Amino acid sequence: MKAYDIVIIGGGPAGLAAAAAAKRSGIDSILILERDRELGGILNQCIHNGFGLHTFKEELTGPEYASRFIDQVEELGIEYKLNTMVMDISPNKVVTAMNREEGLYEIQAKAIVLAMGCRERSRGALNIPGYRPAGIYSAGTAQRLVNMEGFMPGRTCVILGSGDIGLIMARRMTFEGAKVKVVAELMPYSGGLKRNIVQCLDDYGIPLKLSHTVVDIKGKERLEGITLAQVDNKGKPIPGTEEFYECDTLLLSVGLIPENELSNGMGVAMNPITSGPIVNESLETNIEGVFACGNVLHVHDLVDFVSEEAAAAGRNAAAYVKDGAAANVKEVITLKGVDGVRYTVPSTINVDRMADQLIVRFRVGGVYKNCYVSTYFDDERVLRRKRPVVAPGEMEEVKLSKEQLLKYPDLKTITIKIEEA
Repeated sequence: MKAYDIVIIGGGPAGLAAAAAAKRSGIDSILILERDRELGGILNQCIHNGFGLHTFKEELTGPEYASRFIDQVEELGIEYKLNTMVMDISPNKVVTAMNREEGLYEIQAKAIVLAMGCRERSRGALNIPGYRPAGIYSAGTAQRLVNMEGFMPGRTCVILGSGDIGLIMARRMTFEGAKVKVVAELMPYSGGLKRNIVQCLDDYGIPLKLSHTVVDIKGKERLEGITLAQVDNKGKPIPGTEEFYECDTLLLSVGLIPENELSNGMGVAMNPITSGPIVNESLETNIEGVFACGNVLHVHDLVDFVSEEAAAAGRNAAAYVKDGAAANVKEVITLKGVDGVRYTVPSTINVDRMADQLIVRFRVGGVYKNCYVSTYFDDERVLRRKRPVVAPGEMEEVKLSKEQLLKYPDLKTITIKIEEA
């Protein structure tokens, strides 16, 4: 059995950033395992720009952003295996993987970084009555077909769901000569970034219908059209609001789910709201020496934040390999989100082990205008930031400093909430 100090599961933006940070922290024995035929993950099919504004202070396409990190991994001499599927990880950090060259084999790791990313939710398709004709794709599948395989899914298109991939594909299909008739969204607000609604829909005159969903599919062999209807505040279609759209393609952009089968299999504790692991200030799960970062932890809106978070996970994994498990000297502080804040990452903080500054990331459960993001230490409000608008499509953050937390030696709970201005 081969042994490595750190094994990273996934060679996308999170895995690459974690590997580079771990190597720079003085760990030489690192292995990245990637199931695809190349490094870079989902970024390889994201040929639009808008990446790297935070990390590199310039606007890059997805493949350009990925190549910067791939170059770092190559320059640092980090070992990686492609076309390698991880089948299982045991609680004592034995990774079972397989590929064509070596067959099924095992690797013993001192620390593991989970960076498997996320997959598309298909649930939205399953509640729609009608046949299952050709022409129904998830937005990410359509993106791969158009951008990487050179295949056009269809000519007239309706998109269900206003997640970022759906919005970007509305523009992409338009560029390729297709007619995108409408983007429908079940919720009363969009699930994507504001800039994507403006740049991908408004700029091309594509209508966005909020509180609408697909209630019927026409066509047996190939999709011929779909029926949209307005929904009430419980998400139930309102009779009499049906509209028929003739189209040969339906793209589904109904959300993303962290890819956590391996994590579940090894006994990592999960957060039911994010569908990702519960982690502490070091991004360490309940299994000692197992860290999680990027979209496998919670779905991010910007890849720059994925890289930043993954670099922290890589540094913390390196520190764990060097120093072993830190003795829990202090009581841990619990973080919780209430009054509009759905979750927080991390969920607990051990002040002794945290870096000088900790970024707590979270998403809200609705659209709140003219409000405050407030942070309470037990019952005392310590931080308060005014926001013109917060929405579920955009991740929010609160910065906590070690110096600040050390002033509250008996602190038990940090609560983040949305308050009216």
